[in-house]
Amino acid sequence: MPTPNILILVTDQQSHDLLSCAGTSWVKTPHLDRLAAGGTRFSRAYCSDPVCVPSRFSMFTGRMPSAIGMRGNGGPDLHPFTPADDAKGLGNLLRSAGYRTWYGGKVHWPVKLTPERLGFTDFCRDERERLAVETAALIHREAAAEAPWAIVASLINPHDICYQAIRSFAPNNDLDRAIMSRSQVENANLDEALQPPPGVSREDFLAKHLPPLPANWDIQEDEPELIMPILAERAFKLKARQEWGETDWRLHRWAYARLMERVDKQIGVILDALEASGQAGDTLVLMTSDHGDHAGSHRLEHKTFFYDEAARVPWLMRLPGRIRAGAVENDCLVATGLDLMATCCDYAGVAVPAVCKGQSLRGVAEGTSGATVRTQVYGENIISRMVVTRDWKYVRYDGGANAEQLYDLKKDPGETRNHAGIAANAGILADLRQRLDQEMATHAAIALGPLAEKRAGE
Repeated sequence: MPTPNILILVTDQQSHDLLSCAGTSWVKTPHLDRLAAGGTRFSRAYCSDPVCVPSRFSMFTGRMPSAIGMRGNGGPDLHPFTPADDAKGLGNLLRSAGYRTWYGGKVHWPVKLTPERLGFTDFCRDERERLAVETAALIHREAAAEAPWAIVASLINPHDICYQAIRSFAPNNDLDRAIMSRSQVENANLDEALQPPPGVSREDFLAKHLPPLPANWDIQEDEPELIMPILAERAFKLKARQEWGETDWRLHRWAYARLMERVDKQIGVILDALEASGQAGDTLVLMTSDHGDHAGSHRLEHKTFFYDEAARVPWLMRLPGRIRAGAVENDCLVATGLDLMATCCDYAGVAVPAVCKGQSLRGVAEGTSGATVRTQVYGENIISRMVVTRDWKYVRYDGGANAEQLYDLKKDPGETRNHAGIAANAGILADLRQRLDQEMATHAAIALGPLAEKRAGE
């Protein structure tokens, strides 16, 4: 079979269900819907760490964030990459297979990594409408190239939702004041996203148009003790939980959807160019996000914690004539930070580095008999680690009360209570403890050094 072009579309802070094709009625994503209709949507994809820097590092290096000692959103005392490590970056691997490799948009990587170091040519620094236009132009130019190409378009939205809570409460530290001082574009987009539909009064907007609260809006029973100190590190997070009412949370969800629709239009520009250039039939399109947003679940906004709203992301694959069209894959889990590299290498015909423990999704997406199906995903964050299977999620926090959390995803998909103390679950709990220990040991064995003593949050 011919080697396909590869187009990787990455959004920022898009939860797994922020797609109309996933059944969410209060958002409209026609362009991602048509991508899903032409390919396969994997419904059980999880990021390596539900914040930007570690998740993005993982996707383009094929390693868990702990490989460089990282647990939070960057931080000091991380282990640097060497040229030998750079050579195992996704772009360099694809170049070794003869690909022309391009990267545009948001980077946000640690240890001074750049697209160039990992094997890409940086073609656009914009993260918004300009990126979509320049990606479209690049696709048209690449149609004349004899070698296959790989393009990453890393778009910023719906990440602008982050600014709603920050600005709702007077920034009270240097970090938040600095963020707000340089966020004119973000705030303008958020202002637009918060507007009522044309011709709708403010009163009717608030009464009739806002999305409902999530079913798991209430704070989880037996919530881990370490969650509150993390919220208290950024006062706006704690104040949103304590002071926002139902209307505030529903406005948050409204704006989140409108920002998603904005980035969906940008994706539409890119997909239209792929069709118009005559290359759609020869191009693997792979779409995902770095992490989600709690979007009101457990009265949380932003990300960080391993609840599905933040840790679970979309994963769409399309390659006409090879990947199943219109399929939804619910059985195969996806580790986005590891499987992106493994899948791209499989299609490119290049070996996956030993330091990447990913699994290619090619066989599952193409419906190959006997294809390997991932049965668990491992995750790391600033205060805990996770292993998730099809029916269960186990999260072990670093300490505090309720440090062990067991969620029954089949009976309690909203993760509203801890099932670890139920006697009937003792065997499941023991098995997941062992799985987590094994995952931690596997990744510690290939890490570049120990975890840093200091950490950085969001």
